[in-house]
Amino acid sequence: MADINELAEKKLKSRIRKIKKCNKDETEKQKFFDQLGTSFEIFFPNKKPEELSDSLIIWTTPEGKVIDAEYSYEIPENEEFTSIQVSEKDLKVILESLEDFKFELSE
Repeated sequence: MADINELAEKKLKSRIRKIKKCNKDETEKQKFFDQLGTSFEIFFPNKKPEELSDSLIIWTTPEGKVIDAEYSYEIPENEEFTSIQVSEKDLKVILESLEDFKFELSE
């Protein structure tokens, strides 16, 4: 059986080929990305990350509509962890702060 790193590399190459195909064909792009939502995690800065780690995970539909959010709080030293659903009211505040956020490659 192949090494997990080899399998991951092979799958990544396959995904990149598919995305390149989608970039050239609008129909293919719609078909592929209509199935694809996303999630991303925001790690909040902490003065002592070894003592406290907290983050926010946001899930979206393929159209970019937020469908769920969760706040995670961890005390690594004690191996304690919890997560809390983010209320719609709090989520609106968070999304407002991210409205100008844009993905770009750093140079």
